[in-house]
Amino acid sequence: MSATIRALQLLGDRKLELTEIPAPPPPGDGEVQIATRYVALNHLDLWGFRGMAFAKRKMPQVVGVEASGEVTAVGQGVTAFKAGDPVVMYGALTCGQCKACREGRDNLCENVAGIMGFHVDGFARERLNMPARLVIPVPQGVSLRDAACAPIAFSTVEHMLFDNAKLQPGETILVQAGGSGIGTVAIKMAKALGCTVITTVGDDEKAAKAKALGADHVINYRKERFETITRKLTNKKGVDVVFEHVGGEGFNGSLLVLKRGGRLVTCGSTAGPTVTFNLMQLFQQQYKIFGSFGASMKNIRDSLAKMAGGLLPVIDTEIGLAELERGIERLESRQVFGKIVVRF
Repeated sequence: MSATIRALQLLGDRKLELTEIPAPPPPGDGEVQIATRYVALNHLDLWGFRGMAFAKRKMPQVVGVEASGEVTAVGQGVTAFKAGDPVVMYGALTCGQCKACREGRDNLCENVAGIMGFHVDGFARERLNMPARLVIPVPQGVSLRDAACAPIAFSTVEHMLFDNAKLQPGETILVQAGGSGIGTVAIKMAKALGCTVITTVGDDEKAAKAKALGADHVINYRKERFETITRKLTNKKGVDVVFEHVGGEGFNGSLLVLKRGGRLVTCGSTAGPTVTFNLMQLFQQQYKIFGSFGASMKNIRDSLAKMAGGLLPVIDTEIGLAELERGIERLESRQVFGKIVVRF
């Protein structure tokens, strides 16, 4: 086996390089060694590419926050995996021992050592060792390309919609930025539950694609005010749930279209991290606002089970490892519809 492996490293602000790094040693006790097959791109990759959190990083750093692969070797004491098993990996180095970890709330770990690909070396390398407890088997029939979208994209939506917003069959939901990686997943998950889905997109081409995914009503926010259209569509009652991950100026509009007692769940701020809203509106309308970040191991397993049942990710673009910077530029351009995946 080669003494070096290919890896994509971030050298500094917007400086990526495909290079050779030392191959990992044989897996230690409780570890598995994994050959990476696909990396899926997320806004965490984009934020890292722009230089966020550099103060917490040791450069150069291997990028890639979400991936799938195959087990190549197992360490002493590992019985749940064998060579050849298809797997995905949890992207946060949790302690496994704190109260949150013991209760299955992995994304609230009190002693997390960092997010892979953002704070510490990530998945964009040919092989790596992982604690077996942070590795999840991919069900039969699910491709590794699709599975690469489970550890963040699918599981984030699973956590937002069901752990936090408690979305119920027959409810009406507004999905902001329905063409994004998580937006497309939210549309599909909500429709699978039997919900009425309203979504916003930035152009007519995306509108047609969102409609084809199953969205009941699609609003081009560059042409129409989504607040006005959503209120009309719901006979001024508002929606039960808003799936929000944009922030910025649209956040207050998202609150405005909630029905009394409605729930807003948010996991992002791509249009801006700072908002000002009316507290009287918040308590008088009895809104429930949930902040959501990451997901649990259970959310990933549930996401993979949904993939096995036929609910698959929307793939915008598949590229090679050497083209990852082009993939990040496409993500940054906001022309993407669905997920960008990188094959090894």
